[in-house]
Amino acid sequence: MVPWILGDKFDTVYPHQGSIKILWESKWKFCASKSIYPFHDGSLEDFEPIFQKLIAENINDADTDAYTEAFLPTATALENEATTALNKGDLSHAADLYRRAAVILRISRFPYVSPSTRPETSIKRAAFDRQKQVYLKAASLWNPIITEEVIPHTHRAGRDGPEIPIYIRLPEEASANNRVPVVLLMTGLDGYRPDNSQRCHEIVNRGWAAVVAEIPGTADSPADPADPESPDRLWSSVLDYMERRPEFDMSRVAAWGLSAGGFYAIRAACMHRERLVGCVAHGPGSHFVFSPEWLAKANDHEYPFELTSAMAEKYGYDNVEEFVQNAQKKFSLVETGVLDQDNCRLLMLNGMDDGVVPIEDSMEPMKHGGPKEGRFFENRVHMGYPDSLPVAYKWLESVLSPNTKQMKN
Repeated sequence: MVPWILGDKFDTVYPHQGSIKILWESKWKFCASKSIYPFHDGSLEDFEPIFQKLIAENINDADTDAYTEAFLPTATALENEATTALNKGDLSHAADLYRRAAVILRISRFPYVSPSTRPETSIKRAAFDRQKQVYLKAASLWNPIITEEVIPHTHRAGRDGPEIPIYIRLPEEASANNRVPVVLLMTGLDGYRPDNSQRCHEIVNRGWAAVVAEIPGTADSPADPADPESPDRLWSSVLDYMERRPEFDMSRVAAWGLSAGGFYAIRAACMHRERLVGCVAHGPGSHFVFSPEWLAKANDHEYPFELTSAMAEKYGYDNVEEFVQNAQKKFSLVETGVLDQDNCRLLMLNGMDDGVVPIEDSMEPMKHGGPKEGRFFENRVHMGYPDSLPVAYKWLESVLSPNTKQMKN
């Protein structure tokens, strides 16, 4: 039995589990008021009546259609108001309203959308597809804009799909004559391409480009979720495309994996070490997150809804039982020997009290392969927010722009 650093909290059932009322009043209302995860870009005024409705109607299961349906009228009202503002030429107000509508749709499809689901059979997939449309309406009015590119998956094999959708945001000064560093954002289990506005804003403000791509088994990723090597092919195709972009300085490319994406940042640091100058694995899993012992308690901790069923589908399993029994041997970066290879610079960030991914998974990689860096935050949960973000940007500045005066966060 692992002596979990989480201590007694490992065996604790957090009070919000199964109660939308407690979730909202003890956690999410504060997050919405501060526009922080998962409500970044959002407004409390939009969400308060929705959650009061959910509480009044005792809708506690986010996997139900009733949960998603509670959000849709607000999204529609905001989108209609945005279109009216756009037609009147009030571009700033229109962009703001489209942004708010997109956040409503994000929480409506929370926590997980699988690539295998279709809008005609899944209300969450339909909400996600609509979120993307509304989000790009907002992003097309920003300066600089965010654009979508659908690129060929040139390294596809097996059950991989043929195309990779990505978002790109370039600083205004980027050109063939002024190539800029690039941050490749690897998204998470519940956060996808339209969910990284502030991060992209911080990136372009530093004179870097942002490329946002989804990880295997989530959203629109074409990578076979059941194949442990599919992410290697995915990033090879993305990096090959990036090499064809004249604005990108391919000698200064870093990856930043977010939550479940942190697992892929660690893997990329090893498997693509010649093409990346650094990787940030932010809230990453690597080994213990797949263990039956950890998974037996994962649904009890700070994640707002059931976690293991989403993880099972994300990794290509038909049911949770098969995932729990077999995932560690198949996907662990220790078991598969990935971590015994050399790596590019690799920074691991997380909170010591993470109940979603064990902090041990940020420490275990340091026992293998090449040297690694880490910064862990006491009394902080998954991702180590808010303390971890300034550290991530400072580290990326040292990797991508070492001779530039550092920005304040």
